[in-house]
Amino acid sequence: MKPRIPVVAGLFTEDGGQARLLGGHCPRCGAWFFPKQWSFCRNPHCTGVTLDDAELSSRGRLWSWADNRYAPPPPYPARDPFVPYGVAAVELADEQMVVLGQLATGTDPERLSLGQEMELVVEPLFEDDDGLHTVWKWKPGGGS
Repeated sequence: MKPRIPVVAGLFTEDGGQARLLGGHCPRCGAWFFPKQWSFCRNPHCTGVTLDDAELSSRGRLWSWADNRYAPPPPYPARDPFVPYGVAAVELADEQMVVLGQLATGTDPERLSLGQEMELVVEPLFEDDDGLHTVWKWKPGGGS
């Protein structure tokens, strides 16, 4: 069994089978960030210089989505042959933020609706000799 390797380390975890985004929380003003900003709070009304590590919500509401049917132009990488994929913007209510991510494999963009519950998952993006390189994605969740 090949190891699972995050495409970008430090953005998410899948400990115990539960996917979670890793962000930051400013203890001074209460703002949340993803990805975590290491040097200061990005809230322009705050002078905080440190952020606490924070696991973000793993569920949210679909805020917007797009069905990408065209390969990106160089220098951006694309599979050959190109495989269409969807992108979702999901609102995390507790953090009051929107996080982008690809739609999970098998998600039909035509069956999505604004405001529906979405759940964070981790899936392989590609495989090589080192292992399965993983990324976070969004899939339709339980209720509506």
